Amino acid sequence: MTTYAIGDVQGCFDALQALLEKIRFDQTHDALWFTGDLVNRGPQSLETLRFVKGLGERAVSVLGNHDLHLLAVATGAAKQKQQDALDEVLAAHDRDELLDWLRRRPLLHHDAALGWTLVHAGLLPQWDLADARRLAREAETALQSDRADNFLAHMYGDLPDHWHEDLTGHERLRVIVNAFTRLRYCDPEGKMDLRFKDAPGSQPLGLVPWFQVPHRRSGAGHIVFGHWSMLGAYQDHGVLGLDGGCLWGRELCGARLEPDVAQILSIRCRTYRRADAV
Repeated sequence: MTTYAIGDVQGCFDALQALLEKIRFDQTHDALWFTGDLVNRGPQSLETLRFVKGLGERAVSVLGNHDLHLLAVATGAAKQKQQDALDEVLAAHDRDELLDWLRRRPLLHHDAALGWTLVHAGLLPQWDLADARRLAREAETALQSDRADNFLAHMYGDLPDHWHEDLTGHERLRVIVNAFTRLRYCDPEGKMDLRFKDAPGSQPLGLVPWFQVPHRRSGAGHIVFGHWSMLGAYQDHGVLGLDGGCLWGRELCGARLEPDVAQILSIRCRTYRRADAV
């Protein structure tokens, strides 16, 4: 069996099919890991959700910020934004089945035999893998409970912007979710900056990409993530970034994952959104 990781699809279903054809994905033997953000802004979120759900155990998809936003909109915890493209999913006859499947996706997936961990955005430098797995389960439990609406209603916000173990309630869950689904930059002590999105080298003084923080506690493992389209395909510091900016007319990226190594593969995408339409 071969495991392939796929970067943020965001409803770009035709591009996903083209990438799977290029890598010669075999649904009977291979596995797909998706970095999250299956939906939104691209034109075919509904087709993407149905396809990935239909893969069953052959697919693992972690939750991204756009996936969580869809769940929040569906429950009335948030309103659609001007640039959202969620109406087709929300009006679908199988909407409830798809949304229930989506809210049961993890925030983190780890394969010890393969030696890789999958998240959407990143891990805070204070967390080792055991911490991250424990905290992911906390948020997943809240999202999968009968109080999911309450969780989603309090999910939004940039504060608190740093982790400490004595956080409780909605603030604790918000930090966990922000780290897993929105993190790009933080300071060396792990204080998150969730607004700056540009490529490394252009950031304000004092900020570093989360994976370049000296002595981050997750540094012993290999992490594959998406979320950061301005970073593009990236492989260094023990991490593999796969958001190639397909939505913006760049690339949909994937990678063949093997123990301790990865081979990046990609296809060019047509432009679904202009950068000035964000």
